[in-house]
Amino acid sequence: MKETTLDSLTERREFLLQSVAGLSATTMIPTMATAQDFKSKAAFTRYQQKRRRELWSLLGDLPWQHKPKPAKLRKTEKGDGYTLEHLELDLNGIEPVPAILLIPERRQPKAPGLLYVHWHGGTYPTGKEELLTGRKVLPAYAPVVAEKGIVTLAIDSWCFGERKHAENGSQGESDAFKKMIWYGQVLFGMMMFDEFRAVDYLVSRPEVDANRIGTFGLSMGATKAWWLAALDPRIKLCMDLCCMTDFDELIKANNLKGHGIYYYVPSLLKHFSTAQINELIVPRAHVSLNGRRDALTPPAGVEKIRDHLLPLYQKYGKAEDCRLELFDCGHEELPSMRKIMTDWMDRFLVQAA
Repeated sequence: MKETTLDSLTERREFLLQSVAGLSATTMIPTMATAQDFKSKAAFTRYQQKRRRELWSLLGDLPWQHKPKPAKLRKTEKGDGYTLEHLELDLNGIEPVPAILLIPERRQPKAPGLLYVHWHGGTYPTGKEELLTGRKVLPAYAPVVAEKGIVTLAIDSWCFGERKHAENGSQGESDAFKKMIWYGQVLFGMMMFDEFRAVDYLVSRPEVDANRIGTFGLSMGATKAWWLAALDPRIKLCMDLCCMTDFDELIKANNLKGHGIYYYVPSLLKHFSTAQINELIVPRAHVSLNGRRDALTPPAGVEKIRDHLLPLYQKYGKAEDCRLELFDCGHEELPSMRKIMTDWMDRFLVQAA
């Protein structure tokens, strides 16, 4: 048996201390970029491109090699001032993705496009139909986009709508998360991949101006909207409601349970804060409206993100193109919030031609 000496104990202690120090270093979020960190807009853009690749890399094994087949038109119906196409999209090569495309009757020859991203709320059967039906806390947006002439696409997310494959939706979501982890995939990554590929389809439509694409969502839809805008520079307008959540403040509030399992990306906090994801949207237009009484979105976190983003917009874009605001409400859209959202649609989509 090897003798244990004072020197060997000292060496072991030093090794353990170095290991702990290294572990602590790897779990630290990188220092946030500031407007003063870059000598030019070009340098900031290069930084964004690098970080965008890093963000994609955290989303698991994604089916980039899959080449989508043409969309299938399932049926067409008439709405109030629009035609609604019911589609089946081939986005990921794993399972077909049901979608609806709202085409306004009155629109510009090349109309702005919008990717509408539905919420979670535990209402697994609804999915994309939220665009048409709305929610108790969110009146339907179909009449709004139809009146404004915005061609709007909505898909069923994994585990929702026609992609709800288990009788118990929550169990189905949990099982999908676990199975994907085993195969090196991440549920949120697969969700974001589908939304990204949905933008591919939207910009391919002959009715749509590919230079005027926006995204909108409430709750889960909001989170996916700002992630998508960060990951995809084609998004010219990001509109998110009630889910600009700073991860550190959510931890402090002890409310990790408030967000579904889909929300959690392995190793994310070793690389990004919420503000660092959102800085990848700069200088593109971004409006984020949140409730001060919303437990999913601690107010201190919204203010932290706002205070980080505004100087970046001031230096690399326009300060007025970024608006992060808190309202005296919970997890809901107030009429005053709707007015702001529709004004931004006008400014950055309808009138941007």
